[in-house]
Amino acid sequence: MTDSNSAGPRRAQTATDRASDAQSHGGVQSLARAFAILEAMADAGGEIGLSQLATQAQLPPATIHRLVRTLVDLGYVRQEPSRQYSLGPRLMRLVDTSTKRLETLAHPYMTDVVEALGESVNLAVLDGEEIVYVAQVQPSQNFMRMFTEVGRRAKPHATAVGKAILATKPEDEVRELLKRTGMPRRTEQTITTPKLLFADLERVRERGYALDNGEQELGVRCVGLVVPGAPRPVALSMSGPLTRMSDDVIDKATPILRKAAENIGAALAAPAPVSAA
Repeated sequence: MTDSNSAGPRRAQTATDRASDAQSHGGVQSLARAFAILEAMADAGGEIGLSQLATQAQLPPATIHRLVRTLVDLGYVRQEPSRQYSLGPRLMRLVDTSTKRLETLAHPYMTDVVEALGESVNLAVLDGEEIVYVAQVQPSQNFMRMFTEVGRRAKPHATAVGKAILATKPEDEVRELLKRTGMPRRTEQTITTPKLLFADLERVRERGYALDNGEQELGVRCVGLVVPGAPRPVALSMSGPLTRMSDDVIDKATPILRKAAENIGAALAAPAPVSAA
């Protein structure tokens, strides 16, 4: 039976769509277009040519060139020796600050899950083509605890958080990502063909959560769900030894994880409080 809370694949709102939305709400056109360019670069894997960028952003080449030149001058875009353009180093400061805010907002909800279930809970984002773990809360009681280093990177096809995120994306977008990353085998359980992965992603959509059955690390089972409403692809997961992570435990964990994911998404979407003058 299909989970009513699962998110099926849909046409992703493009950077251009978001720029148009911003303009329709009184936003500054050039600013909206600049962010559309940055997001188009990110969607392309971080490096792209001007002609492809003009096509994706649906802007005239002259406009693209002027805006990209400004972003290069500011350090948010850099021109490679290949004459293509990539995301620049000044963006790292913004990313670091954003990630710290995400970790701070999510921590109390992750702690609630750990206290309720007694297993390690992870928070991860899709950064370009890879999953990056940005936060973890561990139980204090269990002798065997799953430790995932914050900052660790992994391919999305072999992780519960990655598959939870991929299941929300259109098939053609996932195929393009797989072309760039490949599907390297981590264990004998790793899914290594697109056909098997797409079948698994369909199961994710039907039940509303993703499973990693020893696909990233032998003996470890993980359940993951997307964080709804997050401004970037984010997923929450719980992991533990295969001997403890039975189907009954998964059934008990998923509604608790889902509620935590919803709370994190609502916290991320809430406007920051305005200080009194």
